[in-house]
Amino acid sequence: MPSRIEIKTAALTPKATGTLVIYVTEGAGPTGAGAAVWQATGLDFKTLAAAAGFKGKQGNAFEVLAPQGVSADRLLVLGSGKAGEGTSLAAWTDRGGSLAGKLMGAKATKAGVLLDEEAATPDRVAELAAGLKLRHYRFDQYKAKKEDNGDAGLTVTLHVADRAATDKAIADRDATASGTILARDLIHQPPNVLGTLEFAAEAEKLTALGVEVEQLDEKAMRKLGMNSLLGVAQGSARPPRLVIMRWNGGKSKDTPLAFVGKGVVFDSGGISIKPGLGMEDMKGDMGGAAAVTGLMHVLATRKAKVNAIGVIGLVENMPSGTAMRPGDILTAMSGTTIEIVNTDAEGRLVLADALWYTQDRFKPRFMINLATLTGAIGVALGNDHAGLFSNDDDLASKLTASGLATGEKLWRMPLGPAYDKLIESRFADIKNSGGRPAGSITAAQFLKRFVNDVPWAHLDIAAVALASPTTETNQSWASGFGVALLDRLVRDYFEAK
Repeated sequence: MPSRIEIKTAALTPKATGTLVIYVTEGAGPTGAGAAVWQATGLDFKTLAAAAGFKGKQGNAFEVLAPQGVSADRLLVLGSGKAGEGTSLAAWTDRGGSLAGKLMGAKATKAGVLLDEEAATPDRVAELAAGLKLRHYRFDQYKAKKEDNGDAGLTVTLHVADRAATDKAIADRDATASGTILARDLIHQPPNVLGTLEFAAEAEKLTALGVEVEQLDEKAMRKLGMNSLLGVAQGSARPPRLVIMRWNGGKSKDTPLAFVGKGVVFDSGGISIKPGLGMEDMKGDMGGAAAVTGLMHVLATRKAKVNAIGVIGLVENMPSGTAMRPGDILTAMSGTTIEIVNTDAEGRLVLADALWYTQDRFKPRFMINLATLTGAIGVALGNDHAGLFSNDDDLASKLTASGLATGEKLWRMPLGPAYDKLIESRFADIKNSGGRPAGSITAAQFLKRFVNDVPWAHLDIAAVALASPTTETNQSWASGFGVALLDRLVRDYFEAK
């Protein structure tokens, strides 16, 4: 969806604007350029703030309409909390989201924001700009009549002390926000519009940014022995695809990083069909593939100095006369035989071949897969954290830190031989489900069989990517979870400086 918000920078002296925003620290009055603006109104700040119950706490706000002496229709005063509080980058992203919410609530179309406080460094202002963009996002492509809910076009001018440095920081951070929005857009598309071939075509568009994109069709995958992935696809009229995206921003000798996404464009459950209530949400069962595609968009847009591989397995899981059945035994690319006991445990079958192919062909430094894999992870963690499973402590700790830095939080879950016993099969090497007990863990234990000795992490994002809770930066159904997290991981730990 084209962005309907424009974010610009300007010098600290504000010119005519619809809404002028100033921030005030808790227990203090306006300072710097904000103090000059307030003085021009001729109003007594303490008296007006007391009347409005404004103390400067984060989230506090009051407004002055048609202020005297100020070239604005509305003066909006926002609290920034206690001095020194909310200095993390994630806090500034939330601040931008909160600001967007207030501007949209006021149905503003033009706003200027004074950011001359000492804490407003270029990187923090860039986060505020990202929060503005992410919160302003709406997916209403299929609505003939757009709702009048304050999310029409909005131009925001950020008045800052160092425009050049701030513009550079905003452009860099905007790449990540745009990747998150791409992931949201892909997840929101209806399943009759975004099938396997259509998703692959969206990935192909990344070639315009310098990403090399390759597709494996059913014939190629059959030749490679990807019968686990193909078993999921065989019940659908839509053909499967394995899409490989390569960003070569590092040195040719650098070992690539690998990101693998589950891309079930619609999951009916197959023969083990899901209940009808809520099945429409299964258009989002490709949230992992959407996040990987969004990440590759980010890395290419900002010309990241790293070599990265993005692999997405695209299938549709449908019941039909050709669908796989409970009791079938499939042979994966690795040679592992898999007894199918539940056709609704299909995502792990797609990832099994995608992971094995990725480690076998590219010999990556690590592999991270993302998948809306189990409802059980939401039972365990709710929708505040995604589940993290890993065979490598160092990779797990880096992912956890990146999650805290971006607000896309992870919680590490256990793996171990005891859980392997739950997926032992009487008739094959392994079965595709261990039932309800430890459902998320046994799914991860299944995936671990297909990574060899490569450092690996599995992110179960089912409870945070879809029907996600509303936050300061997201009011839509899909969050785009994983894009910012993985971009931060690459920036902080693996990108050439």
